[in-house]
Amino acid sequence: MPTVLKLSDVSVVRNGTPVVDSVDWTVESEERWVVLGPNGAGKTTLLQVAAAQTHPSSGSAEVLGDDLGSVDLFDLRPRIGFASTTIARRIPPKEKVVDVVLTAAYSVTGRWNEEYEGVDVRRAHRVLDEWNLDHLAERSFGDLSDGEQKRVQIARSVMTDPELLLLDEPAASLDLGSREELLRMLGGYASSEGSPAIVMVTHHVEEIPRGFTHALLLSKGAVVASGPLDEVVTAETLGEAFGLSLTVTAEDGRYTARAV
Repeated sequence: MPTVLKLSDVSVVRNGTPVVDSVDWTVESEERWVVLGPNGAGKTTLLQVAAAQTHPSSGSAEVLGDDLGSVDLFDLRPRIGFASTTIARRIPPKEKVVDVVLTAAYSVTGRWNEEYEGVDVRRAHRVLDEWNLDHLAERSFGDLSDGEQKRVQIARSVMTDPELLLLDEPAASLDLGSREELLRMLGGYASSEGSPAIVMVTHHVEEIPRGFTHALLLSKGAVVASGPLDEVVTAETLGEAFGLSLTVTAEDGRYTARAV
């Protein structure tokens, strides 16, 4: 499926105010996107539309070939990997890490009376190992550090081999070491053969992993710029979105931005 996400004139209105305003955006299967913009730009809301968690107030949203509003969401959502603070808050603190990942197979956030096959359990352990988390499999989710919890959430989001992976601020609140470890792993995953299309929301260009290809820049719910990373992540476009005079540098696939 070459096109995994297609938004046409999508708006999301809350309390009479457009949070997302007339957005056109297409994501292809081989692309890895970062969504940038200041607080209140509509980044998380846009990601919720892509995750089939929120319906547009107007316009059309096509996710994995299906139109939101005419598709069974229980069939669609397991095909989408989604990691966000909102989902993390639903995970019981005492839930074992292996079960946090395993329950993604049923799109639930706590283990109850579901029956899992051996292949699912083996898959959960394999994913934990790939994200350097297998040694934490029997630990409680609530006892982990922020960095460990972030990686567990990503492991959970890739458990079902999704066709579209959505990450909402995966590096937020992490210290320098934890952030760089996470970005290194995300960069490796983004560059690996067989990885799905990826969309990652962040506030900071320093958090763009290597291997990402495109950027969508939002301000006040509207698109400021969209396209290949090196065309969008510039002093001019970022300055327009954030209302600052900036310098932007790129080195070895990583970006930095500073106010002038």
